[in-house]
Amino acid sequence: MADRGVDMLALPKEVKDQLAELDLELSEGDITQKGYEKKRTKLLLPFFIHTPVEAPPPAYDAQAPGPSNASGSTHANAHTQAPPPSSSSRYRDRRSRRPHRSGGTRDDRYRSDIHTEAVQAALAKHKEEKMALPMPTKRRSTYVQSPINNCTPPDSSSSSEDEGALLRQSSVGAGLGAPAPSSLLQPPSLQSPDSWINRSVQGSSTSSSASSASSTLSHGESKPQPQPSQTQTQAQPQYKPQYQPQYQPQYQPQYQPQYQSQLQPQHPAIADMLAQARIGLSENSGPPPDVLAAAPQARGSSQVDRPNNPPVVRGMSRGQSRSSMMETADGVPVNSRVSTKIQQLLNTLKRPKRPPLSEFFVDDQEEIVEVPQPDPNTPRPEGRQIIPVKGEPLGVVSNWPPALQAALARWGATQGKSPALTALDITGKSLYTLTYGKLWSRSVKLAYTLLNKLGPKNEQVLKPGDRVALVYPNSDPGMFWVAFYGCLLAEVIPVPIEVPLSRKDAGSSQVGFLLGSCGVTLALTSEICLKGLPKTPTGEILQFKGWPQLKWVVTDSKYLTKPGKDWQPHIPTANTDPAYIEYKASKEGTVMGVAVSKVAMLTHCQALTQACNYCEGETLVNVLDFKKDMGLWHGVLTSVMNRIHTISVPYAVMKACPLSWVQRVHIHKARVALVKCRDLHWAMMAHREQRDTSLASLRMLIVADGANPWSVSSCDAFLNVFQIHGLKPEVICPCATSPEAMTVAIRRPGVPGTPLPARAILSMGGLSHGVIRVNTEDKNSALTVQDVGHVMPGALMCIVKPEGPPQLCKTDEIGEIVVNSRAGGNMYYGLPGVTKNTFEVIPVNALGAPIGEIPFVRSGLLGFVGPGSLIFVVGKNEGLLMVSGRRHNADDLVATALAVEPVKTVYRGRIAVFSVTVFYDERIVVVAEQRPDASEEDSFQWMSRVLQAIDSIHQVGLYCLALVPANTLPKTHLGGIHIFETKQHFLDGNLHPCNILMCPHTCVTNLPKPRQKQPVGVGPASIMVGNLVAGKRIAQAAGRDLGMIEDQDLIRKLRMWPTMMHQFLSEALQWRAQTDPDHCLYVLLNAKGVAVSTATCVQLHKRAEKIAAALTEKGSINTGDNVVLLYPPGIDLIASFYGCLYAGCVPVTVRPPHPQNLAATLPTVRMIIDVSKAACILTTQNLMRILRSKEAAATLNIKTWPTIIDTDDLPRHRPPTIYKPPTAEMIAYLDFSVSTTGMLTGVKISHSAVSALCRSIKLQCELYSSRQIAICLDPYCGLGFVLWCLASVYSGHQSILIPPMELESCLPLWLSTLSQYRIRDTFCSYSVMELCTKGIGTQTEILKARGLNLSCVRSCVVIAEERARLALTMSFSKLFKDLGLSPRAVSTAFGSRVNLAICMQGTTGPDPSTVYVDMKSLRHDRVRLVERGAPQSLPLMESGKILPGVRVIIVNPETRGPLGDSHLGEIWINSPHSASGYYTIYGEESLQADHFNTKLSFGDPTTLWARTGYLGFVKRTELLDAAGHRHDALFVVGSLDETLELRGLRYHPIDIETSVSRAHRSIAESAVFTWTNLLVVVAELCGSEQDALDLVPLVTNVVLEEHHLIVGVVVIVDPGVIPINSRGEKQRMHLRDSFLADQLDPIYVAYNM
Repeated sequence: MADRGVDMLALPKEVKDQLAELDLELSEGDITQKGYEKKRTKLLLPFFIHTPVEAPPPAYDAQAPGPSNASGSTHANAHTQAPPPSSSSRYRDRRSRRPHRSGGTRDDRYRSDIHTEAVQAALAKHKEEKMALPMPTKRRSTYVQSPINNCTPPDSSSSSEDEGALLRQSSVGAGLGAPAPSSLLQPPSLQSPDSWINRSVQGSSTSSSASSASSTLSHGESKPQPQPSQTQTQAQPQYKPQYQPQYQPQYQPQYQPQYQSQLQPQHPAIADMLAQARIGLSENSGPPPDVLAAAPQARGSSQVDRPNNPPVVRGMSRGQSRSSMMETADGVPVNSRVSTKIQQLLNTLKRPKRPPLSEFFVDDQEEIVEVPQPDPNTPRPEGRQIIPVKGEPLGVVSNWPPALQAALARWGATQGKSPALTALDITGKSLYTLTYGKLWSRSVKLAYTLLNKLGPKNEQVLKPGDRVALVYPNSDPGMFWVAFYGCLLAEVIPVPIEVPLSRKDAGSSQVGFLLGSCGVTLALTSEICLKGLPKTPTGEILQFKGWPQLKWVVTDSKYLTKPGKDWQPHIPTANTDPAYIEYKASKEGTVMGVAVSKVAMLTHCQALTQACNYCEGETLVNVLDFKKDMGLWHGVLTSVMNRIHTISVPYAVMKACPLSWVQRVHIHKARVALVKCRDLHWAMMAHREQRDTSLASLRMLIVADGANPWSVSSCDAFLNVFQIHGLKPEVICPCATSPEAMTVAIRRPGVPGTPLPARAILSMGGLSHGVIRVNTEDKNSALTVQDVGHVMPGALMCIVKPEGPPQLCKTDEIGEIVVNSRAGGNMYYGLPGVTKNTFEVIPVNALGAPIGEIPFVRSGLLGFVGPGSLIFVVGKNEGLLMVSGRRHNADDLVATALAVEPVKTVYRGRIAVFSVTVFYDERIVVVAEQRPDASEEDSFQWMSRVLQAIDSIHQVGLYCLALVPANTLPKTHLGGIHIFETKQHFLDGNLHPCNILMCPHTCVTNLPKPRQKQPVGVGPASIMVGNLVAGKRIAQAAGRDLGMIEDQDLIRKLRMWPTMMHQFLSEALQWRAQTDPDHCLYVLLNAKGVAVSTATCVQLHKRAEKIAAALTEKGSINTGDNVVLLYPPGIDLIASFYGCLYAGCVPVTVRPPHPQNLAATLPTVRMIIDVSKAACILTTQNLMRILRSKEAAATLNIKTWPTIIDTDDLPRHRPPTIYKPPTAEMIAYLDFSVSTTGMLTGVKISHSAVSALCRSIKLQCELYSSRQIAICLDPYCGLGFVLWCLASVYSGHQSILIPPMELESCLPLWLSTLSQYRIRDTFCSYSVMELCTKGIGTQTEILKARGLNLSCVRSCVVIAEERARLALTMSFSKLFKDLGLSPRAVSTAFGSRVNLAICMQGTTGPDPSTVYVDMKSLRHDRVRLVERGAPQSLPLMESGKILPGVRVIIVNPETRGPLGDSHLGEIWINSPHSASGYYTIYGEESLQADHFNTKLSFGDPTTLWARTGYLGFVKRTELLDAAGHRHDALFVVGSLDETLELRGLRYHPIDIETSVSRAHRSIAESAVFTWTNLLVVVAELCGSEQDALDLVPLVTNVVLEEHHLIVGVVVIVDPGVIPINSRGEKQRMHLRDSFLADQLDPIYVAYNM
């Protein structure tokens, strides 16, 4: 550091002078910050004292992973040869020498030194705690900064920012290493994805030093950092949840964290103990997330069952995946980028939440919310009840006019030449001066025109009392004055509003509501303004959204009619009729009109005159909006009453020349100026040696927003800068106002020399409980407020509770200020209901008795009465945020956010703070506009610090912090942020942030306590009595009996082997080839709907024989060998299957690899071939080429394929014999499938199971030779394979085969086939149904016109191994109802690995029933039926009728005891067609033996059951089955393997995904999974990429609201990234592995802190 290494006192005088000159140049803006540092360093270089510097300990990374550490000097030339000093001592020293310069170098608008110090201290404390926040990952293209199309106000002027940068950086530099500008770290165009990780966590893998080094490589650097000596990998703790900035800090922090040095020793256990010690600080906070436990293995997964990277859709071989991932300490394979961040996030979450949850869990039907127990230390008010405070009496002056119009008439007649108003042009020069004579004559002309000249033939359009809108721009005060006084003279009521700029103005429709409630039909405007209004193509004024139809009247002089000599306006004495209506926007965004009566207007002017001591002929400079509030009351009304000369400085002039108002004061020797803190701040920013400016003439500087908490620092800083220009301390007069009560209090101009009023330094903690406590101990959480003077003359004031009845507060309690005065608003015009609650409040005492008769008006200001009856305001009702029963003020939070330095990330004046209701409490959201030059890193740093500062100072957690591009937040007319519209955009997902940080973990403290599972055991309550369990019928159901052979014709035909028919399918095909050779069994269609191949019984039989011959000749296959069938969906696949049976082999059907995506799909094929130990592969010529291609060789070793037989080239002869198995229990085929949990499972299906299953389907669906069915399913596993290959041969019906992939090129193919062939029964998958629903659901009219008719379809069955997707089947039914599809036709089937077909709707029996279950109970493994539409209800549809021969029982998966009716448990099956067992590579059947042959722990101990692994329940319905018995319906809830165990409850991913998909219109699909204890949500974005970040808060909200879970990570990806298997099921585990291996290429990854 330049100053630290130099003895400043010993410097020669000329060097000191040169340094002082440099400081001067910097403060005046003649040199840039960078140039300043360079020159300063050059001057000081010869005087450095060279002291040996100890190397920093290796574990402390505040400087280690910086981009330039490898070669210490890379940065030096650019920036940090001698960084600026870290302490602010030099700054203080300089300020004492040149007190008048500091305003130019300091951005002081929203901050006080106290507040900035508080924020620094808070951040330093967090730094010591080493909070590591993972930075979001963002795809580079996501966010292109929008051009800044409108001029940014001077609060963002770059010159002042640069100059202030040094001092601002140094102020927080002590607390946190301030980042070097990102442009020095790397060229922006070359940012690698890794540069988004702002702090990497070093891997502890000792085997690969490369992996640990790679995790610390910084932006685009090629060589690893030099490692510290000693064997670092063993020595360092396995996790380093430290804060590791990736930049070179400009300032070395001056403290070393306490436990830092202890992390060096050789034993990682110490670090662990320390981490534990830190976690253990809070006993009640519940256990921290289980970070280090290995990811739980799926049930019964061996290494093969569950491939490391699940194989379907995209995969990688196991060898690859291991090597390309690094291992975290717990051995979970992860990739360095995404998962390091998740690890950081988990380490962050280890920190206990602050409000500890009490030990409490109630499991009942009521909503479960943790109610925070009242804290015994909460401060409570102790004072006596407040006594109303009285203002001084309103003096009666003899020459005060009887009405305001009378004052104007008087001055117009007697002082016609006296100036009333001077308007400025855009450059700040005087444009025109309106005299009192001109003002009077023009107002009279306008009044006459309004009353007499608007209608045709001089009909009167307006009559006294009508309301008229005044639409004038802020730059044209003269026209407004004439219009306002013209309306008063005509006795019509003016309603001043803002000029509408477009149809989409923020709050436009609310202004329409105001005009409607006031009954406005006429608008006055100027010619220039009218020309500028948006027009329709025909030149008409646009009809603004929500506005009533208006007639526009131009009020320029040339359009007005001069009245005759005899016409005089009527000026009655002021009465209680409304004089004007002032608009006011409420917290909810509605705009209401506050009506002010004539007498109130006059009395208010008198009270202001008395309080401000106005004199005739004074000059007043007004910077405020003259249409309302202080600008109107002082600058338009009171000024006319006192013949004051007003100089109006418009907002546009202030933007161009911020110092213009100060210059006007100087030029006109103004006595009074009317400003806001913003104007003080801008004047300071623009202040440059204005030696000739003098503010000595001012006797009153009225600060309109002096009631704001940050106004203190603005007033102080302004005084500090301008005191040398003659500004006297006693002239600064803050005041408090509100539209309803008008001026509530104002500080009177002081007598020179008297001491200034004292400040109140209040405890923020006390304020949040509504109590006044002087802050003595912790100055970091103090709020300094200044008084706003005394109550207005003639007014009575008291403080009442803001919520509930208006009970008087105690003297040390914060409440709402209510005022009784003749000078206040009277009502909300046209809204009598709301008026009563605001304008007619009668305060009550502690007993609830009213304290008097007189009504008070609620001011909307929160405050208290201090010593000497001074009024203090601490906030506004509309900025009040009630979080967990504590009050926070939006303005206070803004002030804290802006004290976080450096503020080069955001614009100061553009921060919105509001609260949204999520999960039964208010949650705080902060939205700010980001500067276009702010880097990702800077923004994230700033956001993290704001979180920490608000957390420390206000003791409240932020829910969301969002940064949006510059100029995108909805604005109010004078440049402020439109809070309500911003909130609406946030909730609607239209905010389009470019950076977002969600922190639900810290601020959601009312979640229920995690459920503690009770130990399971078979207790006395479960003792079985007959058919009852614990007082209920046992939950079991069965399909009808499976007879031996049901077809009498068949028995007659068979004669030869009637008993064999149901044993072997190969014999059934031979028999059909003999008895009915030309019967067509299969028709295969292509994308055009043309039959490309068919197979009769004899053709199929002969082709199967040839394949059997080829197997014995070419493959030299032995009986019982496994043979892989690798075919596209078609008849070849079927023939090969029967060929294998004829040859005595066991066929294994495998989906062929995708030629365009071999790298992802070939490893799966290889894996199944290896696992099944296949002796050879049957395939087509094309596929054989692919298997042996170069592309395949790039993915795996193609030399190790087993024998490949090409079935396009077969021998001509038949095999000598056709194999017949000795017993039906032998394996017929292997069925391999990848489950949704990513487990590859192969099951063994015996011959007896095949024939039992085919017979069962034949019975259920009534299939026989004359029937035709259409199948649009993948034929590789499960029920799809059975229907495609087996069922036709058994039952003899004709199957029309439609490969699902053909639908991609011709969506209506399946439906047009049904129509063309008049199909009665069809089978499809969910993915086919979804394709049709999304692709052609909107084209039903076109399809109908083409003659498509689905009235023939009797049953359309969706084949699936999951819960019935009710929403999809219903939308499919509704969409295609117009094509004749019966709503009863669509139903579902259900199968599992252990039993391929459990339920199928079939042709007879009752329709599938639907029930609604309570989701909260479901999470507790209970079923509670509720009515449709009940909150938290989930509709479930029966999964089809149970197949013949199948028995189902619902069992507790832990105790293995049967459950009662309507209880949730695992579905167990007893059926002749269950699989025989798993087929695994090591033959470890013992692991899963109990899945196939298990017994109940009590009840019926003899029956053998197969466990499906699915949760469900049986419910006896009122419907009757074919036999006349009551029907038992089976409802499948979800797979046990898929369920997420979170907070001790069981969640089904599909339920969370349904909620997520509803959250925003741009979410196409979503999937959820857990990683350690974090819930990760992946959402596919179908909208534009600018919507990506909008999804993060909406997804977090909906999951919290509906499932009471906090989302840990939100990943936004492109459409189609979520992998789906052939059945349309999401492959969530595969997605999880891709995410952890960083293969998703996400658009955005948000880590919710």
